[in-house]
Formats: sequence, C-alpha cells, structure tokens
Amino acid sequence: MGAPAMAGDSFLCPGYDQPPSADSDAARYEAFFSPYTHHWTPNSEHQQVYAISVSRLLPENRYCGFSLFNNSFGQPSAYAFVGKSWPGFWQAQPQLYVSVSAGIIYGYVGQYKNKVPLNVGGFAPVIVPALGYRLSPKSTLEIQLLGTAAVMFGTTWRF
Repeated sequence: MGAPAMAGDSFLCPGYDQPPSADSDAARYEAFFSPYTHHWTPNSEHQQVYAISVSRLLPENRYCGFSLFNNSFGQPSAYAFVGKSWPGFWQAQPQLYVSVSAGIIYGYVGQYKNKVPLNVGGFAPVIVPALGYRLSPKSTLEIQLLGTAAVMFGTTWRF
C-alpha cells in the first residue's frame, strides 16, 4: 500500500491546498444559510427545512464542502459535495452567477427512504443547480433547485 494522498492530491477536492485566486486577500471559504424552502407540492408531513454549509473555495471557481440540514420530514441530514460556479454568465447582469454541486446526501431513512431516487441505506447521489446574485464581494443571495421537490432560498458569506 502506498502513502495516503495529501490534501493537494485529493481526488474529490483537487486544489484544496491552493488559494482560490492570485489575490492574497481572497476569501478561502464560503458559508451558506437557508432559512426557507418552498415545496412545489405541499404535504402535511413537510416540516420547515433549515440548512447550513461550509465550502472551501478552489481555483477556477470550483468548490467542495459539507452541509447539515433537517430534511423535509424533520430527519437530521447531510450533504457532501463538489461544485463549480460560473460568475457573470450574463453580461447584462454581471452580479448574477449560476453554479451546480454534486455529491452524496444522507438522511432520508425509514418510511421516507423512497422520497429521493437511488437511495441505498439513506445515501443517495444528488445534483443541485443554483442561481445567485452577488450583493458584494463577500455576500450573495442564492436559490437552489432541489429536484422536482422544492426550491431553497439562502444567503452566503465569504471569509
């Protein structure tokens, strides 16, 4: 067996040990908080979803991170992800950006195991597209599309 991979050699988060830009004052992390999720089809079992996450900002507008949240059925849940952002994709609105993250979610178990596709033992792959508006170099407002189930509203802060 070889030696364990160093952070810079990480398969899941390549560039983890590198600054996100040449600017030495550039933020290296981003925190996300969501106080509200709107479900497309209301269900009496739905509970309010709250989510927090921390991402490591990487070169070339990439990121990787981890989120903790209570799912729509009140179960403690987690999401480990990698992602990519495309800032200024629309020249007429340079503050707008799009991003997409992909990873593994855990938390839909028991009677709710079939609420997410491909769920095995509470683990399922997910892809989360998002649209954001940069308020300042450090903060944004963001909308994340949660499949066909819901849309999550939140804000980020870079540090």
